[in-house]
Amino acid sequence: MPASLFPSIMRTVVPLIAGWLLTLAVKAGVTITSDTVTAAVTVAVVLAYYLLFRMLEFLGTKLRGTVLQKAAGFFLGWARPPAYPSADDALPPLTGTYRTDV
Repeated sequence: MPASLFPSIMRTVVPLIAGWLLTLAVKAGVTITSDTVTAAVTVAVVLAYYLLFRMLEFLGTKLRGTVLQKAAGFFLGWARPPAYPSADDALPPLTGTYRTDV
């Protein structure tokens, strides 16, 4: 398993949970009767949450503001952006015969 897989998963799961919790908070004070509206609000809140903190993290990276970058990353579930390997680091293609009886 690549080292960047876990941070990538966490950066997806944490904003989803945060969006769900924020939607529950809104739902506690406002009556929402339609499941479709609830789902749309959840998606919108998650998207806004992720975009806000991802942009703050990006801004922190560009300004060399490690505190801003780490704080925004924390709210995304991981303190720094995942590092994805470049195409140059990819394994060469396999050569030879392949077993088809497996």
